[in-house]
Amino acid sequence: MIALVLLAAAASFQDITALDRGVASFTGRPIGEEGGARAPVDSRLRLAQCPMVSMAWRTDAHDAVVVTCTGPEWRVFVPVVMPARTTIISSPAAPAVARNAEKVIKRGDPLTIEAGSDGFSITREGVAMGDAAAGERLMVKVDNSRAPVQAVAVEPGRATLPGWTGQ
Repeated sequence: MIALVLLAAAASFQDITALDRGVASFTGRPIGEEGGARAPVDSRLRLAQCPMVSMAWRTDAHDAVVVTCTGPEWRVFVPVVMPARTTIISSPAAPAVARNAEKVIKRGDPLTIEAGSDGFSITREGVAMGDAAAGERLMVKVDNSRAPVQAVAVEPGRATLPGWTGQ
């Protein structure tokens, strides 16, 4: 009886290896290869079983695959191995940062993390877990009960989520 209960409980979760196969099929590349997923989807995830997942690129840069289920509702981002760049290209979302640039955020500094676009914005208070110059990424602790989030330093006391301009 116990084995049947455990088997039934295991069957109620999404098959993570099937997600890996789907991402490999979507990208046309195997895990770990350029253009494919950086790593397998975390097998510790306990996602509700989904009758049909959808996949799309997160951005036009094809830097991650978004695996989505609409009923039950969940979403997983799968980072993709990007090709090595031979030249530095800067954009407003990812400015090039000099190695010895002055750190505008120091470990322990209180921060406001923000993200938004026309018509909406969201902010969250947090504490820097490391030093960062403007444009560099750092981890920010936003809540004692949650994992830290990655942010991009903008100026002292201010950061934005990766992918947002932080204007």
